[in-house]
Amino acid sequence: MQQGAVVAANVSRRFRLYGQSKRTLKEAVVRRKRTQARDVWAVRDASFSVEPGESVGILGRNGSGKTTLLRLIAGIFAPTEGRVDVGGSVGSLLGLGAGFHPEFSGRENVFLNGSLHGLSRRFVRERMDEIVAFSELEEFIDAPVRTYSSGMHMRLGFAVASHLQSDVLLLDEVFAVGDEAFQRKCFGKIFEFRNRGGTIFFVSHSAAAVEMLCERSLLLRNGRLEFDGTARDAIARYQALLAEDEDPEERGAGLQEWGSGEARVTEVRLEDEAGEPRTQYLAGEPLVALLRVHVDPGCPPPHVGIEIQASNGGLIAGASQPLAELGWAGGEAWVRWEVESLPLTDGRFDVAVSLADGAGSHVYHRRLAAASFVVYSEDEGPGGLVRLEGRWSVAGDVTAVGA
Repeated sequence: MQQGAVVAANVSRRFRLYGQSKRTLKEAVVRRKRTQARDVWAVRDASFSVEPGESVGILGRNGSGKTTLLRLIAGIFAPTEGRVDVGGSVGSLLGLGAGFHPEFSGRENVFLNGSLHGLSRRFVRERMDEIVAFSELEEFIDAPVRTYSSGMHMRLGFAVASHLQSDVLLLDEVFAVGDEAFQRKCFGKIFEFRNRGGTIFFVSHSAAAVEMLCERSLLLRNGRLEFDGTARDAIARYQALLAEDEDPEERGAGLQEWGSGEARVTEVRLEDEAGEPRTQYLAGEPLVALLRVHVDPGCPPPHVGIEIQASNGGLIAGASQPLAELGWAGGEAWVRWEVESLPLTDGRFDVAVSLADGAGSHVYHRRLAAASFVVYSEDEGPGGLVRLEGRWSVAGDVTAVGA
């Protein structure tokens, strides 16, 4: 079998669940006849073949079997039925930082984590400076890991795991690591692996990340392989599965885009009133958002929505408009939304957009963080995110008020 090739033949994995845990020997004996096991098939009858050097995304809703499939490829789980054959060695970025000891320093944990990944102590020692520099934790590398933030913990784990020498690399939601600049470094490291001819399996709820990294995707639904084809087609089918949920639970795992796809917001631009592109505004300045909307033939004019959200995801304000009331002629056109005076104070903000039916129960398309902008204030205010533009005056003598 070629190095980097992966073949799955009718592979299934079953887990046996018990309705009530047995806490003592007495309870186990007394309840022996009353406790019934329930079989759950996390992956069911999946077959596919991957050539060396392919990058394959794995998509699906929570509980569809994505991580179980990665663990079957990694050899962490054995199939209940079928078989998985892998040519060469496998590197897994499934649990970044797994096995770190909180009382050990970052440097000591690099050796510990490297040994768990099968790296020799000599290999880790020779690349220690490179690993530490990649993690950007030079200042804290000799401090106990218990003093690290969760982001620092994950960054050190990725820095170690990204130096694995393997033929197949398994990635499970690894781009929740660090800030945007560090995520770009992570992508660069993975692109290096791909350009060397390595095979990649990538699980993510981010359609943009899957489309950027993978040419092909597998779509799982309730443990079964529902689609195997181009990444773009798999993403469209995946988003259609989410179309009936206004707020899918997968958002917590980084989902940024979903919908059935009959209507789509293909581009979002932010400008000033003169039509110049902007990403920075002074408080009180006008803001113009242009949404490029495409509606398939036969789809009724949707309602378009726009939201301004804080950088932490909290909703600040929103607005919606039926396109039919704007004289929508169908096809594709730019929709303009203008705020005459931006009522925000200092901060970074995201723009989310959506297209839905009139009742709001069916989502054609929703994009979070479709655009971002920064607001600066010229004067120092009392704080907060929203500017209150009330009018002050002296109401008169206190004896006259309420008399």
